Amino acid sequence: MPDSDFRKSFIQSDLSSFFEAQSVAVIGSLKEGIFGGYVVIKSLLDSGYAGQIYPINPAYKEVLGLKVYSALREVRRKIGLVLIVINSRTVPQVIKECAEKGVKAVIVISDGFAERDQEGVRLQNEIVHIARQSGIRIIGPNTAGIANASNGLNLCAYESGYHKLREGPVAICSQTGMTNPQAFPYPDLQFGVSKICDFGNKCDIGECDMLEYLKEDPKTSVISMHLENIQDGRRFLEISKQVASRKPLLILKSGRTQEGARVSASHTGSLAINDQIFDAACKQAGILRLEKFGDLFELPKIFASQPLPKGNRLAIISYTGGAGVLATDEGAKYGLFVTKLAPETDEMLDGIFPGLGKIPVDIGPPSVAIKDFYALYPKILNAVMSDGNVDSLFNVLWVDVKGKMIKSYVETYEQLKGHFQKPLVTWIGGPDSSIIAELTQRLEGLGFPVFCDLETSIKALAMALRFTNIKRST
Repeated sequence: MPDSDFRKSFIQSDLSSFFEAQSVAVIGSLKEGIFGGYVVIKSLLDSGYAGQIYPINPAYKEVLGLKVYSALREVRRKIGLVLIVINSRTVPQVIKECAEKGVKAVIVISDGFAERDQEGVRLQNEIVHIARQSGIRIIGPNTAGIANASNGLNLCAYESGYHKLREGPVAICSQTGMTNPQAFPYPDLQFGVSKICDFGNKCDIGECDMLEYLKEDPKTSVISMHLENIQDGRRFLEISKQVASRKPLLILKSGRTQEGARVSASHTGSLAINDQIFDAACKQAGILRLEKFGDLFELPKIFASQPLPKGNRLAIISYTGGAGVLATDEGAKYGLFVTKLAPETDEMLDGIFPGLGKIPVDIGPPSVAIKDFYALYPKILNAVMSDGNVDSLFNVLWVDVKGKMIKSYVETYEQLKGHFQKPLVTWIGGPDSSIIAELTQRLEGLGFPVFCDLETSIKALAMALRFTNIKRST
């Protein structure tokens, strides 16, 4: 099949053959270790995958209680997905065997292709040619694998120490294995994930295919993606517009500098797109552009758990006036402006402590001056959230070394849960990181995102507001 005809025939392809595979064949080393076929099979078993698993290796009879087959052709049943973890030179022959078996979905974990040298480029072109002649789709090569949290299909080839993923609404896709389970503590993400995918070299399936699939995926409501290059600029722009009008589409693009672009070519054999062109495309398509690697995991939290803001009126509650000023400046950068509370709210808060009814609401002085201040804390937070002049709230919490206020904070947030159609984001300060982590986990467990710093907190609110405006304009 000619290349152009292949691309045209699969332009609306459904990647459920990968993420919803009913059976998986794993071809590669079955020796116990931190990488390889053994890890994949163990991960599938431990994560609760209910489909059939077919280990393939002529040197073994059994692994982890499963029968091992010497070759694909020995498996009498239909195989939905094949994962390959072998020497790159033998991958073309295995792709031919997949074609003979009628397999239509293949993940090539193996490296040593276009990211390596000219011989690798030749090998990659060869497997692409075989696949396109046979109607096979490929993720990779040089990928760390994929995962689907809803069915236990965790095909990460590296040991992570955990295998079952918390199911949630965020899909995280990348052109690096640094977003796969072995490189990130997904159990700490309270909002959970829907799909994870490392594109690898993108010899076939890339960002456009994934976006088309995730656009229709009912399990995904937020997409966070890292890219080094764009395979088809026109198609990317078209599908991004469609996705971004329905679901928040957050993208981090590396290779912004000439040096970064050069390094990306050696990483995945890709050619980076001009950064100014990409930035213009993001604005045109409604893409929410990320700046830091950590943003891939942090910023989706606001979309996963909070309502969208209706406008740009920002309220701030803080233990320190300095944080209030910094948040005011940061908000102004993104078009978020500190609001003025309604007269009745102002009056009520001033009745608790003189001057409290002004934004930023500085609760530092009354927390020291008023006995049993934390009994009043729920009243203060509820009053600000209830105010009709407030579209979003940035709340700064402080916890002492003994965590005395945790109970009051959690009870307050429990009271707020589900009562307001406006976002509340939190930043926590204090001298003990373990106590901060405990409070963070408890608040995020209630559905309230806690961000790592003040700037990220405000940026999250700004991105939520931008998505509100994108939806209004479409």
